[in-house]
Amino acid sequence: MLSTHRHCAVAGAVVAAASTAALTLLGAGLPSVAPAADEPDLSRFYEQKITWAACKGDGMPKDLQCGKVTVPLDYARPGAGTLDVALARYRATGKSRGSVLLNFGGPGAAGISALAGDGKDFMGLTNGYDVVTFDPRGVGQSSPVSCGEGGAEAFAKLDASLDDGEPQAALKQVQKVADECAKHSGPVLPHIGTINASRDMDVIRAALGDKKLNYLGFSYGTRLGAVYAAQFPEKVGRMALDGVDTLTESLAEQGLVSAEGQQAALDSFITWCVKDVACPFGQDPRSARQQVVQLVQSLDQDPVPADFGQQLSGQDLVGAIGQALYSKQLWPSLEGALANLVQNGDASGVLRLSSGGTARPELPRTGDRPSGRPSGGPSGGLVDPGDVPVDNPPAALMAITCADTPDRPTAEQITQDMDKLRAAYEEASPVFGRYRLTEVLICYGRPKGTDFIRDEVRAVDTPKMLLVGTRGDPATPYRWTMETAKRLGGSAVVLDNKGEGHTGYGSSRCASQKIDAFLLYGSLPPNGSSCGPEGDR
Repeated sequence: MLSTHRHCAVAGAVVAAASTAALTLLGAGLPSVAPAADEPDLSRFYEQKITWAACKGDGMPKDLQCGKVTVPLDYARPGAGTLDVALARYRATGKSRGSVLLNFGGPGAAGISALAGDGKDFMGLTNGYDVVTFDPRGVGQSSPVSCGEGGAEAFAKLDASLDDGEPQAALKQVQKVADECAKHSGPVLPHIGTINASRDMDVIRAALGDKKLNYLGFSYGTRLGAVYAAQFPEKVGRMALDGVDTLTESLAEQGLVSAEGQQAALDSFITWCVKDVACPFGQDPRSARQQVVQLVQSLDQDPVPADFGQQLSGQDLVGAIGQALYSKQLWPSLEGALANLVQNGDASGVLRLSSGGTARPELPRTGDRPSGRPSGGPSGGLVDPGDVPVDNPPAALMAITCADTPDRPTAEQITQDMDKLRAAYEEASPVFGRYRLTEVLICYGRPKGTDFIRDEVRAVDTPKMLLVGTRGDPATPYRWTMETAKRLGGSAVVLDNKGEGHTGYGSSRCASQKIDAFLLYGSLPPNGSSCGPEGDR
């Protein structure tokens, strides 16, 4: 099942105009910076060859091979240090026409562990390709960033500060998180982000021996693919983007999108659930929706005991529900977990669902100790799988998101707009609104990010590329597919997947077949064609 590995920090559709003024204020962009006229010599990076060997780590498939490429820490100063990017591949089963590179999203999702766990879903592509993935810089084994235990403790206090109506206190906690992340992340942190990850992909392409990059990106991986298309249009081969991310919206807008999109997905789940007599909320959809809100509020006031001395709060429950909504295949598990919680006070099933990935930037609970290991060491070499900090996925999500985002509202702006934003988020979703509100704050105290993605990724001059949008996607709404297709221009071909869950590949047989047909044979569906919904209870 792929959905647990395809993460995006945001989802849904923007809510009403009541919050327009606040969003405009928080979303103000920065002037673009012109690129340097003279590019430095990168030939030594482009001329390297990959040495493949068996992958390290427990449970790695025997037929999965691992390797690495070396890239500049800073592409503007390639002599100022390097880092290694970890790779993994399944060899083509027949005659190979080259490689297809996969990115599983996030930002912050490690490619190697995802391909190791879900490799069977991509075996069809080995009919013509070596199927390759990588841990982007700052992620997994590739100089992983971390915020340390201090960052986890500071981030855990955000909800309480916002609930108490103290955005200034929350901002102090966010600043502490930023400081802890800088302390524990090493030299890669200032050079993290999609712009550099895209340049790393071009080095990977060359090291694989491919003249063109064939690529399949999910969720955030679609942003990475779009940036590559803008940076290296002449190197684009067959590119498929599934669960298309926004290229333009501010964090405040994205948080609202996420809240409303997840609420819509929750409503679809409830409509499905009440058809079953085992649904813990009865058989009336309106009453069931109210009961979910009441359950969250009750657990926030009085958390229930969970494993290892922890407690399950309402916001913990919201996070678990959000994870399960990423795939319709998880709906029966969500129904059972909620029934066990409501009827028996047993939180174990909910906690299992919540471990499926990162739905928002959420550092480990106190007691889950990040290793605090230096980011790749002084040489920028790979980190052993067992030494990757446990908080790396959320730490990388925040770092990459902020590197990609130019918006930096001041403390005064955030304080002034917080009441309006809170009302807008709660209107977007009575369940997910509060949970998503912290997204407005996560880049406070960090260096300003690039405006290249927002301003320059448009009207790409590439071969046709396939964009897949799923109508019931709780993370990347279908309208983002249409907006991104319009920005990319005539190269974009849209497939409308009329299903549920995050991304279409692996959950929709139709979408999977059309993506495979394009990547393997260059066969594109007509622009605007669709895949119908598949199955029900």
